[in-house]
Amino acid sequence: MASEAAKNPGGARHVAVIMDGNGRWAQGRGMARIRGHKHGVESVRAITRHGAAIGLVQLTLFAFSTENWKRPAAEVATLMRLLRRYLIDERDELMQNRVRLRSVGRIEGLPAEVQKALRETEALTHDNDGMVLCLALNYGARTELADAARRLAEDAVAGRIDVSALDGPALEAALAARLYQADMPPLDLLIRTAGERRLSNFLLWQMSYGEF
Repeated sequence: MASEAAKNPGGARHVAVIMDGNGRWAQGRGMARIRGHKHGVESVRAITRHGAAIGLVQLTLFAFSTENWKRPAAEVATLMRLLRRYLIDERDELMQNRVRLRSVGRIEGLPAEVQKALRETEALTHDNDGMVLCLALNYGARTELADAARRLAEDAVAGRIDVSALDGPALEAALAARLYQADMPPLDLLIRTAGERRLSNFLLWQMSYGEF
């Protein structure tokens, strides 16, 4: 069997993707924006299979940002239906490829039926020993950092940590431990589709030393 290095020549362990341009892709072909989002689901399936096959430790997808709520209500509602459908329909695919599903973001802000499907799929795949597929949902990096800082402050007020010991690397480690996925591997490569070259408030902490 080929080694992991041979299957993954670049040696990347963690790849993240900002999934951008689906709606514009559809509009440019005279179709409704939602057609582009439906095609995007097929792309997610393809990249998940490929990531698992080449031995990635984690693939993180920017699926829905905190700013996406500003889109037209009908489009947001359709995106939520597509997300719920994906979380249910892809369970066999995830299990066959030994992929573990995780999520980051303010999940409690998603519709109840989406939260239910997400938690069920996360529980189903919890013991899979292959690649982690992490969906960033209702996610914003500034919000993640603010939430981590608030949790750090709460722990300090409650006396659970010694504030005087938090300096330099220790402070960075304490903040990192309170991010949404504290054990997220360092990000090696960030890909943004559709040709844009902006971070768009995605994984700002984790992207510190990553390639774009």
